[in-house]
Amino acid sequence: MKITVVGAGGNVGSTAALTVAQRDFAKEVVAIDLEKKDGEKTFYPSKGRALDQWQTAPIHGFSTYLHGSSDYEDTKDSDICIITAGVPRRPGMSRDDLLSINANIVKSVTEQLVAKSPNTIIIVVSNPLDVMTYVAWKASGFPKERVMGMAGILDTARYSAFLAEELDVSPKDIQAQILGGHGDTMVPLPRYTTVSGIPVKQLISEEKLNAIIERAKVGGGELVGLMGTSAWYAPGAAAAQMAEAIALDQNRIFPCSAMLTGEFGLKDLYIGVPVKLGKGGIKEIIEIELDKDELALLNNSADSVRGTLKDLERILSEG
Repeated sequence: MKITVVGAGGNVGSTAALTVAQRDFAKEVVAIDLEKKDGEKTFYPSKGRALDQWQTAPIHGFSTYLHGSSDYEDTKDSDICIITAGVPRRPGMSRDDLLSINANIVKSVTEQLVAKSPNTIIIVVSNPLDVMTYVAWKASGFPKERVMGMAGILDTARYSAFLAEELDVSPKDIQAQILGGHGDTMVPLPRYTTVSGIPVKQLISEEKLNAIIERAKVGGGELVGLMGTSAWYAPGAAAAQMAEAIALDQNRIFPCSAMLTGEFGLKDLYIGVPVKLGKGGIKEIIEIELDKDELALLNNSADSVRGTLKDLERILSEG
């Protein structure tokens, strides 16, 4: 099993690469990123990080070989490719600028990966997540089952972590689902949240539960405010968990960004929904029952994703 992580010179990509290696389900992890120029000097971030990580193998006790590269030839015949490449929004950069730049990066990366690994499965982590997953799907020409985005696992992990802290229980015992777009319009589902099978509403007041839901919605922003940059440990680990489920054919049910073709009354867009992950990628989209309020929230989230997609299409047509 060969896993490629693109953008592995950055924090999210390098975390994904190391987490895959530590889980020890792959034979090889290829960490890809651009070279960095500083005057006359050239640095190789992905090579350096991968070498450092490989040297932890005797300590952590894993056998997965990590190595870095800036040459897509080294990604040849990858079984799974995780794309974390992209740029954060910088001062003076408009939302349109960010959309255009990251769409071009994801498109280029996808085309290079597909050229070397025509049978691979693609997991997208780049932001804005749902739209970048759509870009990768279009660029790949793959069936929708083999292109997906990491979002709901991260959002659900934040929600579950906050609940575990409030209830003073192990996060291992919390089961939850968060649907919708990755961002402020995500759709937490308290009705589908349990603690060791016990409905969460039996264990916590509605006021505290709603506060936790609101905190989960802006979880990424909270971390940016604390660190001055976006998160990387949880996003990287979430992408690695998806790769493991696929590689080991685990049939895990996770909320992931998937292309809908009528499920939940939605079509022609990527958005977070429960899916079964295993050999070949997305085996099934699980269309759970939603009440009218939950469905309204999901439709609102879908409208937000469609708006971003239309913005991208406008930018590309103007360019």
